[in-house]
This record gives sequence, structure tokens and C-alpha cells, in this order.
Amino acid sequence: MSSTAQTQTAPAEAERQVRRLSLSRGVNELGLLAAIILLYIVLGAKAGGFLTSGNQLGILRDAAQIGIAAWGMTLVIIAGDIDISIGPAVAFGSVMVAKGATSWGLGVPLAVVVTLLIGTAIGAFAGFLRARFNVPSFIATLGVYSALRGLAQFISNALPVPLPNSGFFDFLAGSIAGVPTPAVVMILLLVVFLVIALKTPYGRAVYALGGNPRAAELAGIPVKRIRISLFAVNGLLAAITGVLLAARLGSGNGGSAMGLEFDVIAAVVIGGTALAGGSGSILATALGVIFITLIGNGLVLLGVNQFLQDVVRGVIIVLAVLVNVLLGRRNRLTS
Repeated sequence: MSSTAQTQTAPAEAERQVRRLSLSRGVNELGLLAAIILLYIVLGAKAGGFLTSGNQLGILRDAAQIGIAAWGMTLVIIAGDIDISIGPAVAFGSVMVAKGATSWGLGVPLAVVVTLLIGTAIGAFAGFLRARFNVPSFIATLGVYSALRGLAQFISNALPVPLPNSGFFDFLAGSIAGVPTPAVVMILLLVVFLVIALKTPYGRAVYALGGNPRAAELAGIPVKRIRISLFAVNGLLAAITGVLLAARLGSGNGGSAMGLEFDVIAAVVIGGTALAGGSGSILATALGVIFITLIGNGLVLLGVNQFLQDVVRGVIIVLAVLVNVLLGRRNRLTS
């Protein structure tokens, strides 16, 4: 084949691959939407109180705890990495804001700002280990996981740290026009991350990094800076979730958010984001967040034993990863 023919064929092949990926993503999103509708039908019929307005608002509040962190996690996984430190980072954030606003005498506004800055710095540190020393992200964030859980328990003496009376914390624990404030924050951040992923050079660079890091670097993309920034944003989102959780509970708790990282990762994977990187959708992750939250809410309302709830979540995560891997293999074979 001549060089001219190859030049004409390459863009056409790339366009066909984009269409295949878009079709696969669309099918996944429609399947998730159908599953969510089915859950509503089944739980509405079987679980008493599921369709009440109070429970639906509770679902929104629970979804925010998963969703806010899931937006950042989606970009991290698209870039070919993973962050398993979310749960301890949220717990640490809740303790930091509570201690800062009380015994450390920072006051509420400064305590919140310091918590967000420290969360961002911790995330950036994990990203630095990944980018500068090529430490696998799983190992880097596993170390952060252990350190933050231990620090949160040490700082709080493994006891809840009550928040001071504050209109700001009351606002965070309350609602805006009837919608829980954490859910409003989640939706606003969803819009922001949708724009970042779909409409900005940064978002395109993240996809390129996940698809082929070496090629991305050769194309002039600052791979190290992007990796550090992704983990820094994840740390910031975890800190935001920690502040919201503290406001909801009325205290900071080093033992809170246990297992949250698994719900977050499950939501992202169920949304169809490829664990190998290079492919994923923030909007599909939002459907995954709803799905995971509905499962958790439904199991509680149905009176399923708490330990069996963990079993069900584990099975869902394994199945989601299996489907993700099989779809990724099919896409590679057809590309």
C-alpha cells in the first residue's frame, strides 16, 4: 500500500474505532439505566418505605458520599492508575476539620481551608511517588491508606471529635431547596468534571495518558504533572467529602468511611471505565454511583444481615470487573 493510501486509511480507521467505543459506551449506559429502573421497580414493590420522599432524599445524601470522590477516581482510572486511599482520606479529613475547629483553635473557616489544603497535598504526594519514582499507584496509595487511617485514629484517640455549633456546618448538613447540600455539591462537581473531561485539553490529555503513556509523552503532554494533579484532585475531593461527612455526623471520626474506596471504585468500574485506562465516562460513573447507592439502600430496607451486605457488594464488584475485562478484550479484538 502506498504512503498516500496509508495516510488516508489511518484517520478512517481511527474514526471507526471511536464509533465502536462510543457505541459500546452507549450500550453500557443504557444497560445501567435499565438496571436502575429495574431496581426501582423491585425495591418499590418489596422494600417498605423505599419510595418515600424521605428515603429518596437519603439516597441522594448517600450517593454524594460516593459520587464526589468517584468523579476524581474516574479520571485517575482513565489515566491508567488507581487510588485506594479514599476511605481513610475521608475519615482523616473529618477528624482534621473537627480538631481544627475545636481544640486547635483555628475557627471553622480556617479549619475547613486547612483540611482541604492538607487533603490536596497528601493526594499530590501519592501522585509524586507515582510520577517521579514510578511507584505503582496501588502501592503508593496503599501506604497512604495505612498512614491516614492510623493518623486519624491517633489524632482523635479513636474517639469521635464533636464539631462546634456553627451555622456553616448546619448548612452543610442541611438542604438547599429541599435537596441535601452534599447532593447539590455532588451535582455541581459532576458538571465541572464533565466539562473538564469532554471539553478541555486537560481532559483529552488524561485519555491520551491512559491510552498510551509513552506516546502521550512523545506528543508533548506533561505526563508527570498530570499524574500529580490527578491524585491531588482526588485528595481534595476526599477532603471535601470528609468535611461534609463530619457535618452530617456532627463529629469527626477516624473510624468512619470504612470501605468507601471499594464503593467508589465499584461505581467507576460498573460505569464502564476501563481498568487498563484510556476509556471511561463521568456520566456513566454517575449511573454507577446511583446503582451502588440503590443496592446499599435496598439491602438495608430489606433487612439483609450487615455481613451479607458486604458479600453482595463484593460479588457485584467482582462481576463488574469481570464484565469490564471481557468488554475491554472484545474491544481490542475488534479494533
